[in-house]
Amino acid sequence: MAGRRRARGAGVRGLCLLLAPLFVGLVACGGRAGPDRARADVQRVLDRRAAAVLGHDARAYAATGTATGYAALRAVPLAAWSYRVTALHRAGDAATADAELSYRVAGYDRAPVTVGRTLRLARDGSGRWSVASEKPAGKAAQQLWDQGAVRVVRGAHSLVLGVGQTDERLRAFAGLADDAVPEVSAAWGTDWAGHVVVLVPKSLDGMAALLGSPPSSYRGIAAVTTGETGGGAKAPADRVIVNPDAYAMLGRVGRQVVLTHETTHVATRAHTNAATPLWLSEGYADWVGYRDTGRTPAEAAPELQRAVTEGKAPAALPADGDFGFTGDTERLATAYEGGWLACRMVADRWGEVRLDAFYRAVGAHGKRPGAVESALRSTLGVTLAEFTADWQAYLKSQLG
Repeated sequence: MAGRRRARGAGVRGLCLLLAPLFVGLVACGGRAGPDRARADVQRVLDRRAAAVLGHDARAYAATGTATGYAALRAVPLAAWSYRVTALHRAGDAATADAELSYRVAGYDRAPVTVGRTLRLARDGSGRWSVASEKPAGKAAQQLWDQGAVRVVRGAHSLVLGVGQTDERLRAFAGLADDAVPEVSAAWGTDWAGHVVVLVPKSLDGMAALLGSPPSSYRGIAAVTTGETGGGAKAPADRVIVNPDAYAMLGRVGRQVVLTHETTHVATRAHTNAATPLWLSEGYADWVGYRDTGRTPAEAAPELQRAVTEGKAPAALPADGDFGFTGDTERLATAYEGGWLACRMVADRWGEVRLDAFYRAVGAHGKRPGAVESALRSTLGVTLAEFTADWQAYLKSQLG
């Protein structure tokens, strides 16, 4: 997932009222609308614009200003759409509004997604304001409809939204997601939404824009999941955002592993927080992704196998910094593979039920210090040092 600014103007208006008997002719207190009036007028225009979006009323939308953008989002199944003006900057008959856009995707978002938007407006000779343009505010990320007309495909357990993609390709993503959901539920349980929203932009550049980051940050990354850690009842649904450039390089099994991995993040979000190290959250997601593929450690962890055979086995579990999208692909791959094999070891040695309990116990701690250590003792009966030594031995036995 904009901060809220307290409205200014009530004090100014009061001052105008006090001085009105002496300065009736002043513009701010005279016949022309002051800042509060203009802001209220703009808010009403945006309220009508939002109602037109929800009512699928193209004519009413166009009556509020430019219709550019309406066709792009008309296919998105929306349960809510509203604007809240947080500031208005006027320059004669032109103005720029800072606003919060809140929306919910029907059937998926439990709470509104709120994003910052900047709208340019113009006032005609009769004093009516209309929207000239709308875009993401400042450094805010784009929404999918900012990139073009959104196409929608519904699966049994998924909603796939795409730009610049054919329906056939979007149906393929829906099929992968539909296969991922029951696979995740079989491993994790059914105490989650049981469905997933997948966004498929046209290219890597589009993916990066949806994340508000430069494309170089995600080159080679097939998909990421966005969402609020803790995933409480008031959190909107997570979004799985695909990098179509990298995804196209994967085979059928690889594509399924990626979608199942990301869907696992959606399922485990409520139990993932600041206490959860990335080796556990990413390792568990990979464990679920590879769980029924038949892939061996040597096949799924080539970078780590190379390190082990060269006598360079890691001395510690992967640190959070090892998972950064910094361009060091070898380091990143080794971190993911190490986390996966740590979770695989737990499932092999203690069983899948204990792996599940360990993940939840770490998240229940709430804070990072002591979380892993406490969960290891309570669910697996080992110390962190013992667990690390067991993991190092497991790497050698599986990859040596």
